[in-house]
Amino acid sequence: MSIAATTVVVIGAGQAGLSVAYYLKRFDLEPGVDFQVLDRGPAPGGAWQHRWEALKLGTAHRVNDLPGMAEMGLSFDTADRSWAAREIVGAYYGSYEQFYGLKVRRPVEVSSVENAGVDLLVHHSQGETRTRFLVNATGTWGSPFVPYYPGMRDFAGRHVHTSDYVSAEEFRDQNVVVVGGGTSAIGFLLELEGVAASTVWASRRPIDWVEGEALDLEGASAAVAAQDEAARSGRALPSIVSGTGVPKSRRIAAGIERGVLDARPMFERIEADGVRWSDGSFSPADAIIWATGFRPELRQLAPLKLREKAGGVSVGAGASWSDPRVFLAGYGPQASTIGAQRAGRMIARQIVALL
Repeated sequence: MSIAATTVVVIGAGQAGLSVAYYLKRFDLEPGVDFQVLDRGPAPGGAWQHRWEALKLGTAHRVNDLPGMAEMGLSFDTADRSWAAREIVGAYYGSYEQFYGLKVRRPVEVSSVENAGVDLLVHHSQGETRTRFLVNATGTWGSPFVPYYPGMRDFAGRHVHTSDYVSAEEFRDQNVVVVGGGTSAIGFLLELEGVAASTVWASRRPIDWVEGEALDLEGASAAVAAQDEAARSGRALPSIVSGTGVPKSRRIAAGIERGVLDARPMFERIEADGVRWSDGSFSPADAIIWATGFRPELRQLAPLKLREKAGGVSVGAGASWSDPRVFLAGYGPQASTIGAQRAGRMIARQIVALL
């Protein structure tokens, strides 16, 4: 098997990967020659293409524009919000890739990255690629997190994670327990209202409601700082929502008023046909939806042994502190769409400086 060679491999064409690719091109690296973007998705849009149909831009976290989108005359702020978020993001990202000639290769699944002398060898579904630098921009969607609770295996109904959710209709006339304290859990509860026979909301921590439509900047800054500190020290990353709270939009405020959004402390255990609460009461359940988030997807980097004993990867300014050839875009404080954009410029500059 022949081995292709390039200077930079970017894994992932979501917001972080495209941002890095944009700046690499601006710094005079040629797409498809000096750098390659490998994306496992069947189409443009990153993780957004896998999200459920009912999710709209107005009900999700804000999607910030990619660098250079203004030159195309596009902005998520003016997008048609009657469309599904996945359709808008997919269409805009696809246009972005073409406009800037980023030559994204897809579908290409990266299985592992290993040392190859001074270079790195990227093993993927279309062969192997030798590279001087690697930018891991795989995000979190491929690594769903479901916490363990006693009795999980005894449950006779369905366990459904956010990544598996399709629509409220599949839960029609069922009793549903929704677990999680973020916007996904809230969205599911509102969509299930009037469709499911009943819904019960369980959260591991009290919901910190924030008045207004947008996140408090002070709270958001503190949450990002906590992510950054954890990334630099190689610890597992904390939840962003636990540090920012949930903005109480008009839609959410109405749901609270109707009693749909009333979180209970976590149940004590799961039984065959429902969940048992700490006070001994019982809620029947045909399905449990785990809106419990994701973890950074780093399996493909395992051969490089970057993970620290504290459970995370030591990363500062987007660069691995263990291996100067490896950069992690969209990791920790860069996980938001605005953070990913800044990371793209920062990482591209560092790579060009090392060339």
